[in-house]
Amino acid sequence: MSKAINKQLLKIEKKETRFLEKGSKRLGAEDSSLGKKLESKIPQKLKNTLYQAFYKSFNLVFDKGTAYIEKTYKKDDIQLDHELNDIAIDNKPTKKYLKRMDKQGNKSKLINMSIASLEGSVLGLLGIGIPDIPIIIALIMRQVYEISLSYGYDYKDEKERVYILMLICGALSSGSDQIRFNEKLDQLARQIDNKSTEFNKAISLDEQIKETSNTLADHLLIAKFIQGIPIVGLVGGAVNNILINRVASYARIKYKKRYLLSKIS
Repeated sequence: MSKAINKQLLKIEKKETRFLEKGSKRLGAEDSSLGKKLESKIPQKLKNTLYQAFYKSFNLVFDKGTAYIEKTYKKDDIQLDHELNDIAIDNKPTKKYLKRMDKQGNKSKLINMSIASLEGSVLGLLGIGIPDIPIIIALIMRQVYEISLSYGYDYKDEKERVYILMLICGALSSGSDQIRFNEKLDQLARQIDNKSTEFNKAISLDEQIKETSNTLADHLLIAKFIQGIPIVGLVGGAVNNILINRVASYARIKYKKRYLLSKIS
């Protein structure tokens, strides 16, 4: 293993540790006394509606949305940049080429977050809290798609979709749940990259969609409830930004770590 790869791997593992130590508080202030009070007031029917909205949105993105998302960035250029950098790293693994890979993952971050903030605020102002869910899902997936491409991973593969869904769960969980998801994510990455037959026995895309939908709904429950109230709903836009930033930060850590590990296997 080259010193550059080893150094970068140690660095990204430290970032991962800091991310896990910091954890992630549930979005929408559900942990506060006000949040708990609001949560108790939310009708079960609305909760179920949120769960179903996220579930349907993920299925919609995977079924038809990916083709539209791909029109918002230059997929071929990202793949070409990765291939060129990957060849350069194989020949001369230096920090220079590794940093080039990182740049693409950061490129669309501000664009995505700006759109998320704008659409969340506008829909919130109008008292529309549920219809923006497919948009938020699309923005999350767009960010993760670009990051995965920049490190050479095909998000259209079913196994990779399961990985992305589990990654979202890991990004938004906290405490022991986050540790559990992080360990499962590493195990899943090894199974995919080593083409293990164990994957098909343990993972169901539909079940992972349900788990990720529930995780997102739980984290956004209060935010979406508030966003459904005219004027007060402006709070929701900021939450969209936090959500996308958190998932993107974790995705950059996990995909870079995965890529670096592939170079020492």
